[in-house]
Amino acid sequence: MTPDEARQELLRLRASIDNLDAALVHLLAERFKCTEQVGRLKASAGMPPADPDRESIQIARLRGLSESSGLDPVFAEKFLNVIIAEVIQNHRQFLDE
Repeated sequence: MTPDEARQELLRLRASIDNLDAALVHLLAERFKCTEQVGRLKASAGMPPADPDRESIQIARLRGLSESSGLDPVFAEKFLNVIIAEVIQNHRQFLDE
């Protein structure tokens, strides 16, 4: 492969990465819209912001999806833990409102 061909391939791959990053951001935004509704519902019903049983189920489910997709399940779990922590923090704010 020539340097010019490599540069063209690099541009193509980076464009795909940019598109995937945009899709991830949009999906996360949609997910947080749903979890906001969950948090408001929990707060209005006097339910706790965290649900450790649900979190465990979600982590196991995501690990399985990761393994079947060829993604490192340890990485996927770390990623989900960041999301869960943010969701719980948001849910706690709804209790204060």
